[in-house]
Amino acid sequence: MTQSKDMKDLVAGFPAQLLEAIEIGEQANISPAKNPIHKVYVAGMGGSGIGADFVASFIREESPVPYVTGKGYELPAWVDENTLAIASSYSGNTEETLSSFNQFLEKGAKVVCLASGGKLIEAAKEKGLDYIQLPGGSPSPRACLGYSLVQQLFVLNKLGLIGASLIDQLRSASALLEKHQEAVKGRAQQIAALIYDRLPVIYTSGRLEPVAIRMRQQFNENGKMLCWHHVIPEMNHNELVGWRQEQSRIAALFLRSSLDSARNQLRTEITKEVVGNFAGSLMEVQAKGENLVEQAMYLVHLADWISVYVADQRGVDAIEIKVIDYLKDSLAKAGE
Repeated sequence: MTQSKDMKDLVAGFPAQLLEAIEIGEQANISPAKNPIHKVYVAGMGGSGIGADFVASFIREESPVPYVTGKGYELPAWVDENTLAIASSYSGNTEETLSSFNQFLEKGAKVVCLASGGKLIEAAKEKGLDYIQLPGGSPSPRACLGYSLVQQLFVLNKLGLIGASLIDQLRSASALLEKHQEAVKGRAQQIAALIYDRLPVIYTSGRLEPVAIRMRQQFNENGKMLCWHHVIPEMNHNELVGWRQEQSRIAALFLRSSLDSARNQLRTEITKEVVGNFAGSLMEVQAKGENLVEQAMYLVHLADWISVYVADQRGVDAIEIKVIDYLKDSLAKAGE
């Protein structure tokens, strides 16, 4: 069986990464915006883009401006000189993010770059733009979620768009993960043993959708398996109708939060009843933590551990992503 020791080391280091990221953010220098900021646009893909999804969920009840994540080449027409434009790429060389970055410059946005190096940091230095340089050397950008997530919060904080409470909650989340690390690993092993040879389907509430996306991505990349997710209540208006015959290969995983509204809690219970009639197996995970940040980070850590244990069960290398390398090489050969 192929072991995934390197990825396990990276996953185990996530609580410490959050604290290191906070130290980096505290020392970062972000210059004031020349124009009032009316909206925020974050360009980022994969492991570098998922951080923005979490930030958007965390700041929803505090930020006075919308916070939008873009995962592609083109920008929306509304990006302009009143936009805070964040380019997030761990390597600094992500094709789609560099494309967005160049368009940021054309539109006169307030640009901040987040990367460990590469073309993005080179361009930021050359053009005198704000940037936060992340620690480099990781074999897997998806294992660097803490760095991008935390830096985005610091950028918003330093520009006066949010306070410091969410950063404090990330500190407490790190302590929570350290405290429950062994229990999380035990639970992850149990879940991995039940889903490694099945098709996982993840359901949760809208506020925790970034966790479901992250879990799906980790199952894809680390576990080398397909997966899908949906959110409640939206799936109650469409996907629920698809559950009408036996689906023995599907393992349904419900991610629960004590912060969900009473109506969403009830919807989830009814949805579980319907899905449970047809799914091959059904599991439920209750998030630990006193606030959304703690609960989300707890579930992220659990998901990451599940994904590496799934890799063990499937006999695959969690770090290997040869098909993505093939795609990038083919694109490079085809030219821009």
